[in-house]
This record gives sequence, C-alpha cells and structure tokens, in this order.
Amino acid sequence: MSEAGLIDRHGLERIGLRGKLTANVPLSSVTWFRVGGPAELLFQPADTDDLALFLRHLPAEVPVLPIGLGSNLLVRDGGIDGVVIRLGARGFGHIETLDDGSLIAGAAVPDRRLAEAAASAGQGGFAFLSGIPGGIGGALRMNAGAHGSETREIMQELTAVTRAGEIVTLSNAEMAYRYRHSGQPGDMIFTQGRFRGVPRDEADIRREMAEVTAHREAAQPIREKTGGSTFKNPPGHSAWKLVDEAGCRGLQIGGARMSDMHCNFMINTGEATAHDLETLGETVRARVLEKTGVALEWEIKRLGRFGEGTAAIAPFLGAKQEGAAVDG
Repeated sequence: MSEAGLIDRHGLERIGLRGKLTANVPLSSVTWFRVGGPAELLFQPADTDDLALFLRHLPAEVPVLPIGLGSNLLVRDGGIDGVVIRLGARGFGHIETLDDGSLIAGAAVPDRRLAEAAASAGQGGFAFLSGIPGGIGGALRMNAGAHGSETREIMQELTAVTRAGEIVTLSNAEMAYRYRHSGQPGDMIFTQGRFRGVPRDEADIRREMAEVTAHREAAQPIREKTGGSTFKNPPGHSAWKLVDEAGCRGLQIGGARMSDMHCNFMINTGEATAHDLETLGETVRARVLEKTGVALEWEIKRLGRFGEGTAAIAPFLGAKQEGAAVDG
C-alpha cells in the first residue's frame, strides 16, 4: 500500500495535525544499535495537544508504540505494525526551573541535560542521570537508574496522554515504580515530568557528575553501536559477573558481540541484524542459566516482527513480541 494509502486508511489526513505523519519509516535510523525494520506509520507530534488529538482520532484497534531516543531499543528486522510515536526535541525538549527549585523536563530531554540543569539550580540527586544514555521519557517509563540511584527518587509527578487521547497528571505513587519498571500501561505516553532533589552546592554536584562520566567512559563501550545494559541485575547478583562467569565475554554471533570491555553490553560490530543481536542475547541467557542457575531478564526492549524466514532460534525460544513502551 502507498504511503498516502496507509495514512488515509486510518482516516488521519484531515484532522488538523501539526506534527509529521510518515509511512514505512526505517527505524534503524533512530535506534542506537542501527538495526531494525520499518514502522508502518511514524508520528512525530508537535506538542502534547497535537499528540492527544492524534490519539483521539486513531482507531482503537490500531496498535501504538511510543519510543524515545532509541538507546535501549532493539527493533526486530520485520518492523513494527501500527503507529510508532516519537517525541522530538522541538515539542518535548524543554527544561524549566521553578521558583521552589523543582525542574520540569520534556520527554525528549536527554538525561544528561536534566542533570546539568539540576546542577545549575543547586539540586542534588540528579548526578546519576549523567551516566545514562537515554531520554527523560524513557527514564520515567522504566525507572532508569545507575550508581545506586533511581528516577523514582527525584520524580514528583508527570504529564501523560492515554491511548484514548486524554491528558492526565500522575503522581509518583500512581506510577507504582519498582526496579526498572513502572506500573502504567505500555501505550500511555509520558510527555514531561516534574523533578526535585535536595539543595546542594553546585561545585560538589559537578564533581559527582564528573566522577559518573569518568566511570562510564572507562568501563562502558560508549563509542560502539550499543544499547546500554543488556540484562537487569538479578536480586543479589550483578548481571555482568554472571555473563562473565558463563564464559560469554566477547561471545559473537554474526555481527553481534558481547563487549570485551563490559560484558553486559551487546554491540553491533558493523553488520549485525536485529536477529543476530537477539539470538546472541538469548544464547547468553541460556548459558548463564546452565552455568549459574540464574535466569537473566532483558533490560533492552525487543519489539516488532521477526524478519522473513527467521525466528527466535536461540535456546530461550520464549522471546515474545513485547509491546511495552520504551525510551531510551
């Protein structure tokens, strides 16, 4: 079906949208792994009101997937059916410091940029964000964390748009946060958050941020095509230690490799497919389970359809098509 036909099929051509709606967009261009098939439709709203208008008119049976900066996202080679919604910097890249010291940040704001703004405002508790390669929308969705701190410790409330196109405000408690997880539906789209830390000397904050950045540069393959931590830390364990113990440091399948520098990071060596990467991850999970008895859970979000003629061929064949929203 033509691009115009895909858009017309959903009745979206004449509702006054101000954002950009495009058909058959390769998602490899927006993910850090640089792999993945196309989105059937990609919508980039102008602002929160434009997003709400779009969702109110989009037929309820059409699946919706919000994505962020693409840092922790693995899109399968067959692409994604329905509508992918990506919040851009123009409408969702704002930061505002309020009189009470709290900060409002749009979903497209990179985590490090919020950490910088908080330091300038003398707000401590944000330094961990300077070591997370994602955006605020993803941090709100998955309770992003590092260095012993988590998003839920600084988030006060957020603005979201429901699948039905209603704009709502949710408190920290209503998010039901736990480790790398929030309790709201995957098709609810977070557009901004309000955050507050604790008053602290700016020089001290910036020293802490520098330490976080130095640790990341020394310990993580940040100049590779990667998606951050591949697996969550199981209770009482470090994922990377389990991967190392199972002999998977440097393990390679096709163009996908577990980093020698930090073996909980998968990297695209240049020619990997999404299938290579997912098969590698599932193979690592199987070896870790066999060696240690611990079943690792993916931290990277895997989405979409397998490519033609392929499937999840690694030992953990339960690799389901996840529909949870991401960020990163």
